[in-house]
Amino acid sequence: MRECDFLIIGAGIAGASVGYWLAKEHKVVLLEREEQPGYHTTGRSIAVYTEAYGPHAIRALAIAGGPFFQNPPQGFTEVPLCHPHGLMFVAREDQKTVLYDALKAVRPLSPAIHEISVDEAVKTVPVLRKDYLAACFLDPNTMALDVNAIHQGYLRGMKAAGGQVATNAEAQQLERKDGKWHVKTPQGEFSAPVVINAAGAWADVVGERVGAKKIGLVPKRRTVIAFNQPPGIDGSKWPVVFDTQEEWYFKVDAGTVLGSPADETPSPPTDAQPEEMDIALTVDRIEKATTFEIRRILRTWAGLRSFVIDGVPVAGYDPNVEGFFWLAGQGGYGIETSVGLSRTAAGLVTGKGIPDDVKALKVTERDLGPQRLWDGTAKAAKH
Repeated sequence: MRECDFLIIGAGIAGASVGYWLAKEHKVVLLEREEQPGYHTTGRSIAVYTEAYGPHAIRALAIAGGPFFQNPPQGFTEVPLCHPHGLMFVAREDQKTVLYDALKAVRPLSPAIHEISVDEAVKTVPVLRKDYLAACFLDPNTMALDVNAIHQGYLRGMKAAGGQVATNAEAQQLERKDGKWHVKTPQGEFSAPVVINAAGAWADVVGERVGAKKIGLVPKRRTVIAFNQPPGIDGSKWPVVFDTQEEWYFKVDAGTVLGSPADETPSPPTDAQPEEMDIALTVDRIEKATTFEIRRILRTWAGLRSFVIDGVPVAGYDPNVEGFFWLAGQGGYGIETSVGLSRTAAGLVTGKGIPDDVKALKVTERDLGPQRLWDGTAKAAKH
């Protein structure tokens, strides 16, 4: 029996980041069912940091983490965690209302985001078809994030503070007795007063094992393809380009173009793989909006982004299961919100509450807690 203060199920970005903060003052163990942390969604992310994407709580949590990514603590990383990239949202004529509604929603938190003309958009990203575009806006503060460096920094920092990671250690049986959780895994038995459920797409599965009511988590598959830039074109300084209704996006990464149809196909928790139809859809949508001619695909992959109904992460104690804390539903925002969300979760799980800087951005315990999903107050959102 190995005992600790907090037993975290899942060593992806959610589990690793909350473990990083908790290990500074508490004994922490991460249980990971795979051979390595981050095998599923975290390891397949092409994350960016943007203040122009998602519900209010998502944007607030991202803003709270911006300074950390730009100036990480000493020893956290040997390479930069981010670099300037920019993000452009574009709309066809039939999408202009959607784009202007989005611009109106994001500017209160991020006044640097602004509309640009179609001519400016094409000048910035010359492969865009001028006759396709009707309106555009630009977030100049968007940054590309080094997912591996961020994830490994959390794990390294947690271990340096005394935290432990057990791999091939699926939480198969969980039992509450004598004020503690006793968790059986293939690597032995672990015990802690508090279990943090950071199991990603498997979070509801873990919840069922302790008798908790489901939070309604829906894993959704997202497909990515990689292809070469056209000869003679250097897109290294282009912003990421997103369709305003998330029908497609592309970004240039290390000389390769990464594209997606921004698919959101519901899936059971699994080792997600791309499907031929989604690959073809990616090519079709990007070629209609740009002058790219995608004749050869270098590689493809898929990952699961897990959402609850309102698209806002779940971070809070289950009111009906003692010592069971939910940390799930980060959707496609897990990397960029990891600092803000994990600091908030660490405050909530230890009873310290939401950090002042996050609270100042008008994020409440009610916004994040699981109760909103069971009492019908969480409103459905497009993810």
